Formats: sequence, C-alpha cells, structure tokens
Amino acid sequence: MGVRIILDSTANFSNDLKEKFTIVPLTVNFGEESYADGVEIDNDTFYRKLVTSDVLPTTSQPTPDAFERVFKEVTDAGDEAVVITISSRLSGTYQSATIAAEEFAGKIFVVDGYTVAIGTGALGEYALRLAESGKSAAEIAEILEKEKANIRVYAVVDTLEYLKKGGRVSATAAFAGGLLNFKPVIAIADGVVQSITKGRGNKQANTLMNAEIEKSGAIDFSKPFVIGYTGEDSTLMQVYIADYIDMWGGDAEAIKPAQLGSVVGTHSGPGAVAVGYFVK
Repeated sequence: MGVRIILDSTANFSNDLKEKFTIVPLTVNFGEESYADGVEIDNDTFYRKLVTSDVLPTTSQPTPDAFERVFKEVTDAGDEAVVITISSRLSGTYQSATIAAEEFAGKIFVVDGYTVAIGTGALGEYALRLAESGKSAAEIAEILEKEKANIRVYAVVDTLEYLKKGGRVSATAAFAGGLLNFKPVIAIADGVVQSITKGRGNKQANTLMNAEIEKSGAIDFSKPFVIGYTGEDSTLMQVYIADYIDMWGGDAEAIKPAQLGSVVGTHSGPGAVAVGYFVK
C-alpha cells in the first residue's frame, strides 16, 4: 500500500516536486470566465490576465465531489492518502475535503494546513519525506497536526494596488503609499493573512521582513525551506536571495523558488517575495 500526498492548487512548491503530488484544483474566476486552477490556466497566464483585467479575480473551493473522485482513484489503486489544504479560515476547501473523506475512513486523512501557498507547500514536501521514510498515512497526518504550528510564512508586497482592489486598503492609503513607495510586510498567522509593518522601498521592506523572521525563532533547516515570488518576473526574488543568501548557509543551489499562484497573486499582485519554513 502506497501513501499519496494530496494538495489543493493553492499550495506552491518548486517545480521539481510537481509530479510527486496529487493536486485538486480550485476554480479561478475572472468575472464570468472560470478556469480550473493549474489545469485550464497556468500561473503565467493568470498573471497576464491579472494585470490586464478590469475585474479582480476570485477563487472558489473544490466541491466534495471533486475530492471524492480523487479519493476513489487512490483507494481503488490500493493506496491511502494524506490531504493537506489551505487554512480553513481562508477557504471552505478543508470542509469539502473532510465531507468527501467520510466515505474513506481509515484510508484518507485530511489535515487543515492552517496556512497557504508556500506554507502548504512546505507541509506537503515534509509529508513526502515522511512517506518516503515508510510512515503510514495515519502517522503522517498525526505528525503534521503537530508540526503545522511550527510553519512560518512572511512576504513583502511590491504594490498596494491589488490590496486596494480587494478592499484591504483604502484608495487614499494606496495612493499615499504609492507616492512614498511603501511595501507592506505580511505574515500568515493564526490561519489568516496579517499585515505586520511596511518599509519604504524593497530594500527596507526586505530588511524588516528578515527582522520578523529572526524574531520568529530558529529556522529548522532539517525541514523544507521554500522561497517564492508572484508574477512572471522573478527579478525581485533574485535580488532578495543575493542580499540574504547567508541566512540559509550561503547555498544558492539549495534554494528552489516557487512561483506563487492565484490565491496570493490576486491580493498581492506581481512582484511579491515570500519565505516559508519551519521553526525548531
């Protein structure tokens, strides 16, 4: 009996891991146009539409039926699975997965990741390592329920425009912030997105984000460490890596960037840089 790791499409991770996960897509909506996330619209296409569309996209959760089809495929093959979803405080995806899992007791184990994007991706990568070490699905789920409290995610947002469109900051604040070149620093905490501080320009914002990282506790480098970016252009991420490579032991090859998708991209816009990791 094999153990599969199932994620929803809001999870982000390095491309070399893509074939190791089973992904259940959310739906991305641009007005009346709807796309299965990662299936009918890839990240690059999403960002091109994001910057040209007059409508701010929304996402909708997978139905229990969508999860049930995947669960049936897993169990029919004689396997079991661990499902890790976006925080239940941000989406109804976890609820859909738990409803579908009721028919597969003892074979499908659902974990509320209580995080998003690269945070969920880091949990997924850790689950893969546990599966490869021979842990059962039940054992992996139990470990993840404890370890998810140690996940930290921080990000610097390059523009206030999309936070304004989403109603998270006022038009006046966005205008003033744009004039002063403010870059918000945000975190995923208690299962939701929280604004921490802001810097003038990317350099200061990156420094402030790293101060928050240092305050969060010692990074556990024995577990997955993920850095990610929004948009098609990874230039700001590459600058960030060059400036702070010493934080991760100076090994650029060990850092495998992830392109963040629709959920984070909708609210941050392009140009954001994010870091996800476990603390000891």
